[in-house]
Amino acid sequence: MDGTLGAVGSDTMAGLMLRWGEALTSRYPEVTLQFQASGSASAPTALVAGTTRLGPMSRPMTAEERGNFIDRYGYPPLELKVARDALIVVVHRHNPLRALTRQQIDAIFSTSLACGAEATITRWDHLPATGDWPFGSIALHGRNLASGTHGLFQERALCGGLFRRDISEHPGSSAVIAAVGESPNAMGYAGFNHLNPAVHALSLYDNQGIAIPPDEAAIQNGDYPLSRYLYLYVNLPPGERLPPAEQALLTLIMSEEGQQIARASGFVPLSPSVLNAQQVW
Repeated sequence: MDGTLGAVGSDTMAGLMLRWGEALTSRYPEVTLQFQASGSASAPTALVAGTTRLGPMSRPMTAEERGNFIDRYGYPPLELKVARDALIVVVHRHNPLRALTRQQIDAIFSTSLACGAEATITRWDHLPATGDWPFGSIALHGRNLASGTHGLFQERALCGGLFRRDISEHPGSSAVIAAVGESPNAMGYAGFNHLNPAVHALSLYDNQGIAIPPDEAAIQNGDYPLSRYLYLYVNLPPGERLPPAEQALLTLIMSEEGQQIARASGFVPLSPSVLNAQQVW
């Protein structure tokens, strides 16, 4: 088996895809994976254009993106869940704040208040449990428009509302974490796999008023409110089989080894039931 696999998509998944590629090459030295991390929004475009067969995304395809693919090929893309992840809200490591409601998150990051808050929140002293935290305005950090993390946070944390215009946007979650870690007055949202000791992730209250931390168990079973799947979209015509190299990559991803690579990359492995339901390609 030999050849070069190309993939275009989520920068959140860049490190994970490259680790899977390295493991694939260790099994099959003549096979390499080249990944272009241009953001989740680039995956459907590349799939429709035919410049790639593999499109990693940190969010599901939209109905429009799926429709464009079907218009081009006459069949839908194969959607595979490849790992679990979460969107986390982070503050400086010394910040005493520990948990927020979705209404509070929306009031901080949005001006539209679509989740039902009564007023926007712009200062630390507008939040509970910050005590005498000696900082005034909250400096916000997030992802850019091409990011699947940006779109999913808007949909699920802001109830589809509009972001505040003064949020500092970054091309990757690691940059968000670094900015918040360097600024005691900052708050940001990022992918779970980028969490490091410079910041701490806030628990989020569920519908029963229980503060759920973003730990592996809560992310895998979906109890953490901003849990998400990571996806790999594949151009596979109905009734056909993938070429051997692509087949080998998918087999690796869904294997115990592949899921442990996901864990080592800071993500959460899929549950056995999800893995078993996807052995269909």
